[in-house]
Amino acid sequence: MAKNTKIFILDTNVLLHDYKCIYAFQNNDIVIPIVVLEELDKFKKGSDLINLHAREFTRELDKLSGDHILINEGIKLGKGLGKLFIETGKAFSEKVSQSFPEMTPDHRILSITEYTFRNNPNKTVILITKDINLRMKAKSLGFLAQDYETDKVRNIDELNKGVETIEDIDPAAINKMYEDYHGIPVGEFKFKFKPFAHQYLILKGLKSSALAHFDPNEKLINRVEKMQVYGIEPRNAEQTFAIDALIRPEVQLIALTGKAGTGKTLLALAAALFQRKRYNQIFLARPIVPLANRDMGFLPGDVKEKIGPYMQPLFDNLSVIKNKFKPQSTEYMTIEDMQKTEKLVITPLAYIRGRSLSNIFFIVDEAQNLTPHEVKTIITRAGEGTKMIFTGDIQQIDSPYLDSKSNGLTYLTDKMRGQDIFSHVNLIKGERSYLAELASNLL
Repeated sequence: MAKNTKIFILDTNVLLHDYKCIYAFQNNDIVIPIVVLEELDKFKKGSDLINLHAREFTRELDKLSGDHILINEGIKLGKGLGKLFIETGKAFSEKVSQSFPEMTPDHRILSITEYTFRNNPNKTVILITKDINLRMKAKSLGFLAQDYETDKVRNIDELNKGVETIEDIDPAAINKMYEDYHGIPVGEFKFKFKPFAHQYLILKGLKSSALAHFDPNEKLINRVEKMQVYGIEPRNAEQTFAIDALIRPEVQLIALTGKAGTGKTLLALAAALFQRKRYNQIFLARPIVPLANRDMGFLPGDVKEKIGPYMQPLFDNLSVIKNKFKPQSTEYMTIEDMQKTEKLVITPLAYIRGRSLSNIFFIVDEAQNLTPHEVKTIITRAGEGTKMIFTGDIQQIDSPYLDSKSNGLTYLTDKMRGQDIFSHVNLIKGERSYLAELASNLL
């Protein structure tokens, strides 16, 4: 192994989180325990994105290895990068066997970590895993253990902020906004900050106020009007801003964040139906992650019946919109017809992969349960005319290896902020019911 470098030992969950992670450790060397390859083998079958990641990493490893003998010589990962080694199983030392007698994959990884540590006394050996419990076990044996930090957002305070309210705005400027719908040059407001693309603001004068949006192309501040979309009317300023972003043609990528009951999915679906003539199809999808990562067990019936419990929250939102109209109304019948002809499709996210995503209004619900790489995979499938909306609560994550700083929705919002085709609205006020709002705040 190269001199003056660290050695990183990678757990299975890191490879499943980001199958290209082996290129993220600069000139340091990487060790993959052979038990990790064994675990990856269990994930390679299936249509979920995690299964894709398992297959992609295996292909990447096969391409890198060629005719090399991995164990003896390692594989050079590229210019400026270290080497990749596969470490075969090692016998448990007395220390490991007394602490963890069961021969589990995690304990086999700990055994290899100890072996690597013992045989490289002049190097820093670090176990990289997204499993908090495995990190604690490693530390209890005296080894360094860290989370995979490469795609973590360092500061999420900006993402959790509500809409910014600007006080002491010149009343004449606010009045002018009501007179000129097109917008007012941003310089006339003499802000003490530079607005970012598609930033939403609440402007307050002495006796007047306005909801505002910054147009990055025209460099204008224009007024946002309260608007009803397919029977759904915004109940607060945040929801008004969300609808505005959802129906702006120039905004092709949107992140709607906020706790349960703030109306993220409902608004996105209503806006999609409002614009149904503009798009070929509406896709409403979500990853299948059972609550608290507990599987529901065997479910009888065909594929649709099996996935029904996971998709029910999406159907509930659709029902809220349908119930705004009488069953004989044009709006109600339009939704029914769109479902029958698959113009409106509600499906698990895994079923979308491989489909053409041109001229689609694509809503990804519960996006906080996706990894950054999964979000990237979805967005890069967007064809001409497609609008993508990612919704979720970054504080309510069901995936065991993601947190508020490492999930795909947080990563997307942080990296895309300020881009001319992106908008982010954080919904804070719950509108489901007083009971739901009280529980969300107090429990």
